[in-house]
Amino acid sequence: MSETDRSRETGGDTGTGLPQRRTGHAFAHAPLRSDGRPPQTPRGVRQPGPGGRPGTIPPVPGRPAILPAALLLCAALFALITWQVLVSGPLLATDHAVSRALVRTVPDAVTERLADLGNVPVAVPVLVLAMAYAVRRGRRLAALAAGLAMAVVPALVVPLKAWTARPGPLEPWAAGYYPSGHTATALTAYVGAALLLSPYTRRAWPMAAALTLSAATAAGLVLRGFHWPLDVLASVLLCMPLLLGVRRAVGGRSGS
Repeated sequence: MSETDRSRETGGDTGTGLPQRRTGHAFAHAPLRSDGRPPQTPRGVRQPGPGGRPGTIPPVPGRPAILPAALLLCAALFALITWQVLVSGPLLATDHAVSRALVRTVPDAVTERLADLGNVPVAVPVLVLAMAYAVRRGRRLAALAAGLAMAVVPALVVPLKAWTARPGPLEPWAAGYYPSGHTATALTAYVGAALLLSPYTRRAWPMAAALTLSAATAAGLVLRGFHWPLDVLASVLLCMPLLLGVRRAVGGRSGS
């Protein structure tokens, strides 16, 4: 056998009898790293980050901070408005000016119908129907949360009315206008019903309708002179934690 044939048989060996490393496609596609570490670094020997700092770790999912922040903001604003009402602070001067500019700029026949949307016989049955539907679909806990929110409204509003004893825009001799019970009833009933229906429809019309009815109620109360603007705003702030609780219950598991 010639020297050339022997060289081919041994893979180009120079005398050791072992095949030499070839520079083919298998080596050309081997992964390379810019930091010089092997492609698969064991967890036990992970190198630190730049400057000797620990290596990066995946972000740990945590509870969103927006919910506590929203609750704190509502509580702070409600406390501020209530304090101004109790001490007849300077914020009430702006409230009176806005009310005088808005009262009876719309015919009473219209604003009274809008204000009536916050009556218990009008708003609460809407929530009751939504609760019954949620129970039928197996979301008893969500329905219970919405019902409790509605029950808490008078338990909060009635003592606050007696404590603040604020007179009305058109009836300065009367007291008990702060906060607005009609606004709280409408917001809790209509938005609560929309939240109960939200898992069963991908469209936004239930919540849009609920917000429209609640805004119409608030507008009717202010334009007719049944409430000061701050009375309405305070009721919105008061109901936000209740509605957030209903929203959380709706997002939970169905059943009892």
